[in-house]
Amino acid sequence: MNQPSPEMTHLCRVDPVMKGLISLVGPYVLPPPPKRSPFEALVRAIAYQQLHAKAAECILARFIALCQGRRFPQPADVLALDPEQMREAGFSRAKIAALQDLAAKAIDGTLPTAAVIRRLDDDAIVERLVAVRGIGRWTVEMLLIFQLGRPDVLPVDDFGVRNGFRIAYKRPVMPTPQELLRFGERWRPYRTAAAWYLWRAVDQAKALQAVMPLSKPSTRRVSNGRSA
Repeated sequence: MNQPSPEMTHLCRVDPVMKGLISLVGPYVLPPPPKRSPFEALVRAIAYQQLHAKAAECILARFIALCQGRRFPQPADVLALDPEQMREAGFSRAKIAALQDLAAKAIDGTLPTAAVIRRLDDDAIVERLVAVRGIGRWTVEMLLIFQLGRPDVLPVDDFGVRNGFRIAYKRPVMPTPQELLRFGERWRPYRTAAAWYLWRAVDQAKALQAVMPLSKPSTRRVSNGRSA
């Protein structure tokens, strides 16, 4: 039998509810990060904002095709593109402005390279990247988790994380971000794993709901609006 990971051991020790969730869900498995530069990762994040994945992928495919010979457009390529070409690819004007700002900040060094970003701590990365138009803290936190594999990120503004907390801890209402942040102090230094398990709590609840039999209709007779 595989030994529990340090993340699992810690969360089980400090939080009995998380221990129960871990026993239900199983081992903590964060997918391996894709080999992308911070620039590419954030271009993709901007493309996905407020869109379904299939629509975002179609737009990205048309965008990449604008720069033939490139696996993925570089910052200088983005600044050289006619905005109308990007509009025709499917980007809104707001997203075009965000992509142009991202490209400019990649060139001036505000957006760190892959080599530099690995040496920065989480707070420094957040501070630098939220300076980019259209990039908020949540987007940076997703990059920290899924691109950089940082172990102690708790995205308290994420709906799925908050909903998972409500489900797992049997709360009548969603926690506020500040409430979740305070509660999550006990999960340090493995708050990323805690967030991952809260996402899984939502998945478990959806799966359970899908297999639950439909409630049988009442067989009680009703007369004059009253149950018989």
